[in-house]
Amino acid sequence: MKHLQKHGPAGAVFRRFGRPHNQTLLEANGNPRRTAHDARKQAEYAARQREHKEELRRIAAQHRAEREASRPVCTDCGTRFTDERWKAIEPAGWDTPRETHPHLCDDCKQRAITAERQAEQARPEHQEHDQAVPEQKAGGTWLSRFRG
Repeated sequence: MKHLQKHGPAGAVFRRFGRPHNQTLLEANGNPRRTAHDARKQAEYAARQREHKEELRRIAAQHRAEREASRPVCTDCGTRFTDERWKAIEPAGWDTPRETHPHLCDDCKQRAITAERQAEQARPEHQEHDQAVPEQKAGGTWLSRFRG
């Protein structure tokens, strides 16, 4: 079979118009101008593909740079938030608990929470009782407030 493809059924016995010598069957059936045209089109397509991939890489790099520029910074120590911390401070929904310190990084948040707990424990007990709600006047109902 390979021998027939290479040399034709009887070798180079086919002659095409305008060709000075005999050719094999595959050479005689071929179209060199079309082959050259197809090769040029394939090269153009490959060049467009490379340009497109480079454009996608450039756009992705630009998006990464914009994301890093908008990354929050801790107001206490000035470090940029990690992806996990950034995701934690983003509002997720109505039913999710609100972040207690959205402007601080994890380390500073832990220090702030510890300081708040220590301040609560250091506060005397009697101050909390003094801030109780004042007693209402005797004999009044809730309607008496509006009668003036």
